[in-house]
Amino acid sequence: MEARVRNDDPHWLTIRWRIDGSSGLVLPKLVGRQRRDELWRTTCFEVFLQSGEGQSYTEFNLSPSEAWNAYDFDDYRQGMRERAGERHPVLTMRPGSSMAIFDAAIPREMLPPQPCAMGLTAVIEEEGQILSYWALAHSAENAPDFHRAACFTARLEAPTLA
Repeated sequence: MEARVRNDDPHWLTIRWRIDGSSGLVLPKLVGRQRRDELWRTTCFEVFLQSGEGQSYTEFNLSPSEAWNAYDFDDYRQGMRERAGERHPVLTMRPGSSMAIFDAAIPREMLPPQPCAMGLTAVIEEEGQILSYWALAHSAENAPDFHRAACFTARLEAPTLA
């Protein structure tokens, strides 16, 4: 699993996840661009952003089905509410026999102020209902929990414009 962030567009934050060894990857059925909950129950990609000194953070759930959602939290798993946004993220899945690519373009107006601490994560389902949990870092807990600040190890600066 590899993730790359492109941060040079004033209108979009673009992230690409690459999954190697994807022959058994399970993808949800295409439903089109719409908000949905519980996307993490199958293959799903997530972005966590925490701006400033406080405990609040934003979570984006991005599905190969083109469904998505974004949530704001006041603190660790507290005060969850949908994040406002007029434009939808653009999500593209390109599966292959040994590798898959998932691209996400998130409208900048949906992002919290930058710079931000950032966590990039993925839930991958493989044939046989096998789930694996991928993150830049995991917390010290035994069970995966992408909401812990210990997982927000990357940094998203304000866009660099060429």
